[in-house]
Amino acid sequence: MDERASVAQLKETVRAFCEEREWDPFHNPKDLAIGIITEAAEFLEHFRFRSAEECESALADPTERLAIESELADVLFFVFRFAGKFHVDLSEAVERKLALNAQRYPVAKARGRRCKYTEL
Repeated sequence: MDERASVAQLKETVRAFCEEREWDPFHNPKDLAIGIITEAAEFLEHFRFRSAEECESALADPTERLAIESELADVLFFVFRFAGKFHVDLSEAVERKLALNAQRYPVAKARGRRCKYTEL
């Protein structure tokens, strides 16, 4: 369950993992950003060219689900590494972004619609 570890604990776990392997020289902002995108693309491959129903079926299949979760974990690994190495408070960043999006997407205008805030 997600309650087992806080964001701070996960960042620390990733930091320790990387330091044990002496990966700091390879983890500059550009390369970590590339890692996020690369892993996100691998995550996307599980859903690309599939209907919504096929995606749901993939998530219901234990083998496929495990592979999907693995790719999602890879994305988070790079996010946690970037945030930890460059002192990004992820909780604060998410809260700040949600506050901004609440202004951009007021419930009265955005409920049930999927369009960019500039189109509301």
